[in-house]
Formats: sequence, C-alpha cells, structure tokens
Amino acid sequence: MGRRTQADRDAMTVEIGYAVVSGALVAVATFAGILLPALFLDLTPAGERILFRIGATLGSLAFAVRVAHVLWRFPRAPHEQLVPSAQPSQPGRTSPDS
Repeated sequence: MGRRTQADRDAMTVEIGYAVVSGALVAVATFAGILLPALFLDLTPAGERILFRIGATLGSLAFAVRVAHVLWRFPRAPHEQLVPSAQPSQPGRTSPDS
C-alpha cells in the first residue's frame, strides 16, 4: 500500500464531510416525516412520545445507512473504480463471445 497524496487525503475529507452532512439531512427529514402527524392530529402524550422515539430511531438508522452508502462507494485508492470498465475492444472479433 503506497502513501496517499495530499489530493487523495483532501478528497477523502470532502467525501466524509459530504457523507455526514447528507446523512444529517436525511435523518432530519426522516425524523420530521415521522413526527409530522403529531402536529396535525390530537395525540395523547404517550402517542407523541412513541412517534418521537420511532422518529429518532429511524432517523438515526437513516443517518448510518446514508453515511455507509456514500463512503462505501468512494474508491479507496486512485486505481480502484466504482464500476468495472467495459471489456476492451478486440480487433478482428465481431463480438466479445467469439
């Protein structure tokens, strides 16, 4: 494993920042979407508490899934690619199976 360049370290820092910020936005949207009925419905305090706990739990889960998803897709080294490249062309062949 070679040493990472400053550009590689900067790219990883930006990617981590993006993962955390986008994860926080997804978590807040999830929490708000679950807690929204409490604003419009006349719920008991126990019902509001249940919605709050469900929203907090699902918001935390959404945050963790979003951060993991963003960071998992980030290449670990410059030579790694997200999607394998297509088969290179082979002169004289009509299809990749021949």
